[in-house]
Amino acid sequence: MNEAVALVGLDIAKSVFQVHAANRSGHVLFRRKLKRDDVEPFFRELPPCQVGLEACPGSHHWARLLRDCGHDARLLPAQFVRPYVKSNKNDAADAEAICEAMTRPTMRFVPIKHKQQQEVLVIHRVREMLIRQRTQVINAIRGHLAEFGIVGPNRAHNIGLLTTLVEDDEDARLPPVARHALKFLVLQLRQTKAKLEQIDTELVKLAAQIAECRRLMSIPGVGVVTATALVASMRDPQDFKSGRHFAAWLGLVPRQNSTGGVDKLGGISKRGDGYLRRLLIHGSRSVMRWRGRSWLWLARLRDRRPANVATVAIANKTARVVWALLRYGGTYDNPARQAA
Repeated sequence: MNEAVALVGLDIAKSVFQVHAANRSGHVLFRRKLKRDDVEPFFRELPPCQVGLEACPGSHHWARLLRDCGHDARLLPAQFVRPYVKSNKNDAADAEAICEAMTRPTMRFVPIKHKQQQEVLVIHRVREMLIRQRTQVINAIRGHLAEFGIVGPNRAHNIGLLTTLVEDDEDARLPPVARHALKFLVLQLRQTKAKLEQIDTELVKLAAQIAECRRLMSIPGVGVVTATALVASMRDPQDFKSGRHFAAWLGLVPRQNSTGGVDKLGGISKRGDGYLRRLLIHGSRSVMRWRGRSWLWLARLRDRRPANVATVAIANKTARVVWALLRYGGTYDNPARQAA
């Protein structure tokens, strides 16, 4: 029976995995439930076939493992698998839906990331989590001090005025019991900032070692964080037909609601990786601030469109330039220098 297996849908989980095997025509050969430790031995004994998995945490690891076993592993977006789930949702129905979705000739698959790419992305995920924690601690300090009528200036870099007040035992505006409790938050804030500085230093060293990152950092609005995140997230530029496809993958193109030959375009689709899209948009805001009038095309864009629309347009343009540099090589050439 195993010799005729051509398609396998694998629904992964923490401890229990569901296997759905079918032949070329789609007829079910067997269904099986496996423990986590039994997955690798099972697929090493199975003849080479096409194995599909939903793209989720841990799926890239299993896809690399299945490829080492000689199988053609494919990752499917979860939103494309869901329409093929019949009736109620369970592990067996999910595995069958994955197997059926793989048979569609127009199905889109998720590129499998290398282990080195995921190492860099872990740094970014930890950095993002620490930034959220820093914001939470700052807001907590501000909120608790506001209960006693102590309000500091806005912006995160002004939090030092409030932390100094908390550590000043002679300031009578803050009760001693509250001061003792808030000192723990001040200590946590400093530790979080120190960890963020260490991570930023590691990213700077990493970007200096990767040629693609150094070339991307020649683009205005693309720094160390954005360059390393883009290089780690994109497996191969040839996965995208053009820069517009790459921008669409990041959700920076208009959302369509067209019918009857009438094109209706709305706001950006916001699909794909929101972290990368946010980094590009923040970089575009810096470009608008520092080069908004020195570049003629950017000045004309700001005159025609609102600020946020212009920012997203610059992010879209930056994404296309990123794809072109990664696809064809070279560095960014300043348009002002080109005109001169």
